[in-house]
Amino acid sequence: MELAVFYSFAALAVGSGLFILLTRNLMYAAFALFMALLGVAALFVLAGADFLAITQLLVYVGGILVLLIFGIMLTRTASEDDTSQTPNRVLIKLGRSFWGVGLSVILFLLLLGVLVNANFRLNGPALNSRSTIRTLGVELMTSHLLPFEIAGVLLLVALVGAAYLALNRNPSR
Repeated sequence: MELAVFYSFAALAVGSGLFILLTRNLMYAAFALFMALLGVAALFVLAGADFLAITQLLVYVGGILVLLIFGIMLTRTASEDDTSQTPNRVLIKLGRSFWGVGLSVILFLLLLGVLVNANFRLNGPALNSRSTIRTLGVELMTSHLLPFEIAGVLLLVALVGAAYLALNRNPSR
């Protein structure tokens, strides 16, 4: 059962990554990135790295992905001669995608060869790991409270500054 769950989350991460590569719509790519990051966080949970999974969700999904979507939505400028019916599209030349796909296939085959020839065995007793989230939470809220609060205030100031810069200051539109 655990192996089936692992393969399903791995397929989610890899499939979303391929969708990011193949789509031309930036918003669809951002949402596929969300699914890929969620798949990676689930793989961290399965590996017993619960702190890394939560950090993945908070930092990448909660922060960087939101910033990416915010940037995509705010950078769309419509000019008067813009007759495109497909916003947020990325147009590339065919030659570039050919070399990119070729290089990706070569790298994939190289990594597949390494995985096939690798000898994955545990040497020694199994680790009895326990969650470190409680310890990290207590340390963060007691002895490291001041740096945590300073980081929170700095992030709040950055968010307010970004919202202020995003305002449309041209009253003629």
